[in-house]
Amino acid sequence: MRHYEIMFIVRPTLSEDEAKKVVKNFSKIIKDNGSKVTEEQALGQKELAYEIKDFKSGYYFVFEVEAKDDKAIKEFDRLALINKDIVRHLITKKED
Repeated sequence: MRHYEIMFIVRPTLSEDEAKKVVKNFSKIIKDNGSKVTEEQALGQKELAYEIKDFKSGYYFVFEVEAKDDKAIKEFDRLALINKDIVRHLITKKED
């Protein structure tokens, strides 16, 4: 099994319910592609170090993911790049 950590920032103009819906959708994308979200953390709204896409803050979320292959990770990456609600994301492979 491979382990990944995915941190992503959701745009601050969404309501909390809308932000949770975005998180739920991305969690479903990972599950639908044969991987498992082992831990999900909401870190709350934080100020960004610098402005990204005209936003000065965003809602931070972290997923811990267990995957057999990188199919789910690649799909998350692809969809996060084209989704207007995700300001920025970072995928890190964790060493066991």
